[in-house]
Amino acid sequence: MEETNEISALFKLIDDPDSEVFGAVSTKLLDFGRTIIPNLEHLWETTPDERLQERIENIIHRLHYNDLSEDFRQWNLSGHHDMLVAALLVAKFQCPDLTTAASLVEIEKIRRNIWLELNAYLTPLEQVRIVTGILYSYYGLKGTEINYNEANEFFIHKVLESKRGNQLSDGIIYLILCELLDIPVKAINIPKQFVLAYFKPGYSLEGTTDYISKVEFYIDPSSGMVFTHKDIESYFKRISVPPVHSYFKPLSNKKVIQHLLEETARCFDNEKEFYKKEELMRLADLLD
Repeated sequence: MEETNEISALFKLIDDPDSEVFGAVSTKLLDFGRTIIPNLEHLWETTPDERLQERIENIIHRLHYNDLSEDFRQWNLSGHHDMLVAALLVAKFQCPDLTTAASLVEIEKIRRNIWLELNAYLTPLEQVRIVTGILYSYYGLKGTEINYNEANEFFIHKVLESKRGNQLSDGIIYLILCELLDIPVKAINIPKQFVLAYFKPGYSLEGTTDYISKVEFYIDPSSGMVFTHKDIESYFKRISVPPVHSYFKPLSNKKVIQHLLEETARCFDNEKEFYKKEELMRLADLLD
């Protein structure tokens, strides 16, 4: 953006010690939108004052966050909640300049490899074994327990780069691929776990609360291992929770992304980055 007299005057006031003045200046700069970011970046590069640099970084972050909030609002209002698009938006929270082309290419490469192995005569278990074999053995995706000290394991572009994610991010990649391939695998709301379920072909949930009977089997997304109904019953006994039907209702894409935002927020539960936790929770609230 061309630096006008107004912008130059505002830049001179960024380091004003009066917090009210700085607040007013920030608001004015935010009104310019993301087009002013290059000017702010140039100012950051040409100032040796660390305190001033920190203030500039804060304004740039807020400009990116405002844009991201609008992107989430638009996604929320869209008719089809594309999980891949939303997972990449979550990644843009941490990496606002992220270009998504590499992630899209990786997902398409995996999808095509799976599609080449599928045919109409395969059983549900055979379908899932192909998805799992390509994703974990051929492609080499690794899964770990959720660790809130490893924020990168929540961001899909980082998971695709490193081929290492956690139960949630791996599960989202698994769900994206199944959705692209019309395989009826959905996330369900099992307590303290992110578990996928293969729903019987042609299943309908209209007028029923008996979701359990619609499930063929379950999948652990951190490894692709398949579980039976008995395995899940044993898990509920172990945690002393009754397996009510609502735990087996398939989660919508919106609910899965909301869960991703809430879990990612827990990575920033410290004094220095607490503002990031609050911002991610506000994004999650947008999807209510």
